[in-house]
Amino acid sequence: MSPANGALPASEFQRFVSADAVRRADVTETIEATEAERRALAERLELEAIGSLTATVKLRAVRGGQMIRVSGTLEADVVQTCVVTLDPVPAHVSESFEALFAPESMIEDEGLEIDIDPSLSDEDIPEPMENNRIDIGELTAQHLSLGLDPYPHADGVEFVDHEEDPAEDEVVEEPEKPNPFAVLQKLKPQD
Repeated sequence: MSPANGALPASEFQRFVSADAVRRADVTETIEATEAERRALAERLELEAIGSLTATVKLRAVRGGQMIRVSGTLEADVVQTCVVTLDPVPAHVSESFEALFAPESMIEDEGLEIDIDPSLSDEDIPEPMENNRIDIGELTAQHLSLGLDPYPHADGVEFVDHEEDPAEDEVVEEPEKPNPFAVLQKLKPQD
């Protein structure tokens, strides 16, 4: 499908695993992004660079083989941009993640045919498989994005969200408003 008919554009880091293979036996994959994939992913995530990106992903069939549970860990060396100085900020990202996938036929546009317990975590709400496949590369990229520091700053640089104005801290007392009943007090007979 092309983006014109509602599909998402292709991921920069694709690694597909067949759900049928996982239903036969648990699958463990170690994946590593190529230099071209890291460059494209860095652009998407607005990073200066991704020096390395690897993940170890385990897939196993659950719920009678209908769904696939994915758990993994990723390691990445990235270069972000300091939000204060715009200098490069190297960082290491280490994340664990889990997800549940179900066949597209089980997930309808109007909701899930599966009974969903509202107390379930996001990892327990299934995502649709694409053509009976799971893209563990894109799943890794999404969790890399979630693991990035949202406000990276260079060593020794503090983030201040506004200029502090000493006058701003002063309490300004408003003049006392006249009491509307003061006039009546004057009319009251004095003993």
